Amino acid sequence: MERAISLNLATTRQQWGFAEAVDGCLRAGITAISPWRDQIAAIGLDEAARIVKANGLQVTGVCRGGMFPAETPAGRQANIDDNLRAIDEAAALNADCLVLVVGGLPGASKDIAGARQMVSDGIAAMLPHARASGVRIAIEPLHPMYAADRACVNTIDQALDICETLGETVGVAIDVYHVWWDPNLAQAIARAGRMKRIFAHHICDWLVPTKDMLLDRGMMGDGVIDLKGIRAMIEAAGFFGPQEVEIFSQDNWWKKPGDAVLATIKERVASVC
Repeated sequence: MERAISLNLATTRQQWGFAEAVDGCLRAGITAISPWRDQIAAIGLDEAARIVKANGLQVTGVCRGGMFPAETPAGRQANIDDNLRAIDEAAALNADCLVLVVGGLPGASKDIAGARQMVSDGIAAMLPHARASGVRIAIEPLHPMYAADRACVNTIDQALDICETLGETVGVAIDVYHVWWDPNLAQAIARAGRMKRIFAHHICDWLVPTKDMLLDRGMMGDGVIDLKGIRAMIEAAGFFGPQEVEIFSQDNWWKKPGDAVLATIKERVASVC
């Protein structure tokens, strides 16, 4: 079965702004996007919402909320306040979810369990506004290499444990780059399906060697991730939404013309995903 494609606008962030990326997607026949908050801010939320509505676009996610841990109560509250603003942005775009990169260890802390508690507490604090706004919250577990600075939630199971404590409007964004290595991946995806908590499916590839752990993601088919296998797990778990292509690639794909990037994405989704 053919699966729809969503373009995470990070994939062409060096080539295009928000409006240019939408135009490129429409030329390529792609009608779903996932923008980043800085890209929304650059064009203005009202204009971004107008473009989405005028073109009948699906917004599969807004990137990103999160970054909850902080050294002080005031810092933690400031982070929660920023997440409340992110909810408003996701609501204005009628996004399927607000994606959370939850944050790592605050300051010089070595207490990762404490950081995870700050994450759970932070999500709980934003939930009333999210629910009132009709915005679902998607925790994105990140690869363990980011545990200290970007995300202390590193597996689907850890994210689902938080979801279980907070209720049905909190789920997971499953990014293959971050979870492909997990020996419990199949069981975790099945668990997410039983809980009906899969809100997004992000794809790219893991290159060998990887030159930069943040900015050297691969185009699908250029690396070692079993994309078809993971897609089968996710579909068996009941999620059939668009596959959202999210590629950070400072030395390769960010240097190619945007239309060429989208053409390659369409070919690879059809052939290897």
